[in-house]
Amino acid sequence: MDEERRQKPRKDSRPATWEHIHMVQRLLLEVIQNLQQRALEHDQSKLSSPEKELFDEFSARLAGLTYGSPEYQESLKLLKPALEHHYAKNTHHPEHYPEGVNDMDLLDVIEMLVDWKASSARQHDGNIMQSLKKAKDRFGIDAQLFKILENTVARMGWHK
Repeated sequence: MDEERRQKPRKDSRPATWEHIHMVQRLLLEVIQNLQQRALEHDQSKLSSPEKELFDEFSARLAGLTYGSPEYQESLKLLKPALEHHYAKNTHHPEHYPEGVNDMDLLDVIEMLVDWKASSARQHDGNIMQSLKKAKDRFGIDAQLFKILENTVARMGWHK
């Protein structure tokens, strides 16, 4: 068998490997383009009615509250009309989907995590890891996805 192997001419695997590499590159660039578009369009619905007026009124108040606190939850109730519109227009919110996080795709999840990080930075006592723990319970995020989100926060250096 070894003798047979030595005598058989070997096929160069580099062309097929380069083809694979180039396909992965093209597909990753498609993902990047989608994320770039999301970055440009993120939360644009907050800039016009019916969201703008309520966010004008409540954004400063929310920034001074602890995420998930009773006072925070009460403010969200007052924001309900704006939030319902916002969730309907923005797929990075679990509330957009009938089955929440389970209906999201990976691009929604990436935008959601980035949004949570940015939102936690606006809170006076914001902490992305604490926000993740509260969101885990609030949205029924399973252990595996939660660990992926934690790992991403760590890899990005956002936990500091």
